[in-house]
Amino acid sequence: MDLVPTPPLVLVHGTATTGAIWRRVLRELPGRQVCAPDRPSSGSLSAELTALRPLVDGAVYGGVSGGATLGLALLAAGAPLAGAVLHEPAVGSLLPGLLAPVADAYAAGGVAAFARALYGPSWVPGDAPADPGAVERDLAMFLEFEPGPRPDRTSPTIITVGADSPPVRHRAAAVLRERWGLPVQVVPGCGHAVHLQAPAAFAHLLASVHRG
Repeated sequence: MDLVPTPPLVLVHGTATTGAIWRRVLRELPGRQVCAPDRPSSGSLSAELTALRPLVDGAVYGGVSGGATLGLALLAAGAPLAGAVLHEPAVGSLLPGLLAPVADAYAAGGVAAFARALYGPSWVPGDAPADPGAVERDLAMFLEFEPGPRPDRTSPTIITVGADSPPVRHRAAAVLRERWGLPVQVVPGCGHAVHLQAPAAFAHLLASVHRG
């Protein structure tokens, strides 16, 4: 018998997407209480965290890309999460240049070029937010992101990286393991878009991380 209370889930999307991007993961979590909000994409880290805080206390947090980056910021701020699974967050000056390829893609070809450089062919234009300025604001915010010092205590957290992601993403995950002591798990069959390419594997981690 499972005596561990089942916490709600909060799933937070990255740049150039909305909460609808979690549809494949949601199918793998029948019966779970799940919130997948559309972020305001305000360009302000503090505003993004303020919008999320009422949703995440006592919840398992799942984030991909920018959503994972915001998860790191919530952990650093001491948010009382039941657990977190963070797929390929940004790490600021811990690994300079991590976001340079996608920033260059945005400068050269706008939202579509940016999103395909980030998520690969799994992304389609219908995944983008309606606000045409959302991606530019998000990109500027995440380019300036710094993860800050390791918090004294963290909720059970797993950093994930796609097996098919480029080496720089694996280095970023290793940096978080070294600096914050967070376990890293490689997810087979996916790159950055774990929510589209390996939804069952990501859902399994979400369902189990709060057990430590």
